[in-house]
Amino acid sequence: MKLNYYTDTDSLYIDLSEKESVETIEIALGINLDLDEAGEAVGIDIDNASKKLNLKELTINQLPSKVVVAHEEQ
Repeated sequence: MKLNYYTDTDSLYIDLSEKESVETIEIALGINLDLDEAGEAVGIDIDNASKKLNLKELTINQLPSKVVVAHEEQ
């Protein structure tokens, strides 16, 4: 799973799977769910993310995997 924040559009994309999206459905205003060909969720796109979420802190509890932090050079 990957979290990708795009400052230029203020959107957060959550990659749930590496599978290709073939359909997108809006599940709430500005929140879209991407589905693969089997109808399984592969990603979530959140428009105006800074207005809907607290992006200043991310807490991760007990994930059974390695956490990688990537910083964009400015």
